[in-house]
Amino acid sequence: MYNLNFLTDLTGPNLDPYVRLNEAQLFHAWEPQPGLFIAESPKVIERAIRAGYQPASLLVEDKALKRDLTDLGREMAANHTKGLNQTPIYVVNSELLQQLSGYNLLRGALAAMHRVERPSLPDFLATMPTEQPRIAVLENVVNPTNIGAIFRSAAALGIDGIIVTSDSADPLYRRASRVAMGTVFQVPWTYVDAKIWRTNGVRLLQQFGYQTAAMALRHNTVNIDDPRLKMAHKLAIILGSEGPGLRENTIMQSDFTIKIPMAPGVDSLNVAAASALAFWELGKQKIK
Repeated sequence: MYNLNFLTDLTGPNLDPYVRLNEAQLFHAWEPQPGLFIAESPKVIERAIRAGYQPASLLVEDKALKRDLTDLGREMAANHTKGLNQTPIYVVNSELLQQLSGYNLLRGALAAMHRVERPSLPDFLATMPTEQPRIAVLENVVNPTNIGAIFRSAAALGIDGIIVTSDSADPLYRRASRVAMGTVFQVPWTYVDAKIWRTNGVRLLQQFGYQTAAMALRHNTVNIDDPRLKMAHKLAIILGSEGPGLRENTIMQSDFTIKIPMAPGVDSLNVAAASALAFWELGKQKIK
C-alpha cells in the first residue's frame, strides 16, 4: 500500500534534502521551477498539506511509522493530494535520526515539500477581504525565528495577509515554520522584490487603497491606539529589520509612523514582540 523504503544509513542521495542540502540549495533545487522546503513534525506537515503543498518524500522513524502514516494519510486523502502510496517514505531507526540536527526536539516525521509559486503583489492584494483588510509588511526581517513568531501572531490576532520583502528570511525555512507552528501555511503571504519595495513599494500599496503605518520613532509618531488607524478602510502595518529598523525611504513615504508606548529608558522591542502588540491593537480582533 505504501512506498516504504527501510534504510540502514543516511548516505543515499534521496536523503540529500534532509541531510546534506542547506536552505538555499533546497530553495533553488528545481530551478526554474519552485524548489523544496523541509516541514518538521506531523502537525506542521499536516498544515502544509491542508494549504495545498505536495510532499516529495517523507522521512519517518520506524517506531512512529504506524501513527504518522495514519494521521498523514488521512490528511492527504482529505485534501485530494496524490496520496501516500505514491510518495517515497524513508524509514530509519531512532539512532540514525539522532544524527540529524535538531531531531531530538521534534520526535516526528519530516517531509520534503514542493514549493508553490507565490502570487504577484496585485494578485495577492486582490485576494484580501473587502471589509477593512489588515496586512503586514516585513521589510528585511532576516531572522527566521522572528519571521515564524510574526506569522504565529498574525494568525492569532486577525491579520489577513503578509508581504515579505525578498531580502527577508524565507517563511518556509525549517526554523521559521517550526516557530510558527505551521501558521506560515495558514496566513496568506507573498514576496515582493526588495528592489521594487525600496523604490516604490509603499506607493504601490497606497495605489491599492492602503494607508500605510510604519513602525518607527519620529517627531510625528502616533501611538498604535490612534483612532485614525482603527478607522482606516485598508491598513498595512510595516515592520523593519531587527536593529536598524525600517529604511528612511519607507518611513518618509508612509501615511503614519506608529509606536508602542513604553517605560522610560527603553525605545524599542524585538520585532516579533512589537508585531504581536501591533497586531493585537490593529488586527481584526480589535476592530470587531
